[in-house]
Amino acid sequence: MFDKRNWIRRIATLFPSLFINFAYRQLTNPQVYKLRENELKTLAKAEKEQIEFKGFSIQLYHWNRGPNTILLVHGWEGQAGNFSDLVETLLAENYSILAFDGPSHGFSSRGKTSLFEFTDLVAVLIQQYQIRYLVSHSFGGVATTYALSTIPDWEIEKYVLLTTPDKFSERIDAVVEQVGLTEKVKQGLINRIEAEIEQDVASLNVSTFVQQIKVAQALIIHDVNDRVIPIEQSRRVQQNWSNSKLQEVEGTGHFKILRTATVLKTVKEFLQGT
Repeated sequence: MFDKRNWIRRIATLFPSLFINFAYRQLTNPQVYKLRENELKTLAKAEKEQIEFKGFSIQLYHWNRGPNTILLVHGWEGQAGNFSDLVETLLAENYSILAFDGPSHGFSSRGKTSLFEFTDLVAVLIQQYQIRYLVSHSFGGVATTYALSTIPDWEIEKYVLLTTPDKFSERIDAVVEQVGLTEKVKQGLINRIEAEIEQDVASLNVSTFVQQIKVAQALIIHDVNDRVIPIEQSRRVQQNWSNSKLQEVEGTGHFKILRTATVLKTVKEFLQGT
C-alpha cells in the first residue's frame, strides 16, 4: 500500500530546501474559507472601515461604536465573521464591538503574512481604539498575548480566550506532522523563521507572554476533546497565569465553541461581571 508520508520524507531528504520553502508557505499563506449565510448577515450590520497596514488593506468592522469596546481576535485562517453568534449575543446587550480580518485573511487584501504581522496589527488596534476588553479564538490567543507583551504597561480589564495554543513550536510540529517532513527540514524551517524575526522560536510561548502582561481577569474556555489544539495547551497556559481561570467544556470541538449557546452565555456573563 502506497504510503504518501514516507514518500514525502524520502523526497525531502534529497531536496530539503524545496520542502523548507513549502513548509514556510504553509505557515505564511493562510487559506480563506467561505462564510456561512448568518455570518455574512452579521457582517452586513457592521459599520465597515479599511486601514492600511504594512502593505495590506485591513478590513475592520464596528458595531455600536462607543466606549469600552470589545475587540474580537480571530484565529489563523479564520476571520471576523466567525464571531457572528457572539456578536449577536453581545449586540443584544448593547455592547460596542470591534472586529477585523487579519492580513491575508477574510476580506482584507491578500499576500504573504506571518504571526508577527498579525501580532503587530493587534497591538496597533488595541492602542488606537483604547481596548480594555478582549475575546480571542485559537491562534488569536497567541497573537493577542504576544501583542500585549510588546505593550506591557497596557491594562486589560477582561479577556476571554476561546481555546488557545501555547508554544509556537507546536504549530511548526503540526505542519511537519501533517505533511510528513523530516527533522532536517523542520530545523531548516526553524532556522529560517528565527533569522527573519531575530528571535528564538522556543521563546514564543503563550505561557511566557501571559506572565508579562496586565490583565485583571482572564477566562480560558476549551473543549476537552478539541482535536485541533489539545486541552493540555490551555491547561499549561492557565497554570502560568495567576489572574486566569480555565473552564473545560464538552461537545463543542474547536470551531463549534464559537456557536455554542452555553459558551456564549458564559462569555457574556464573564464580561458583565456576573
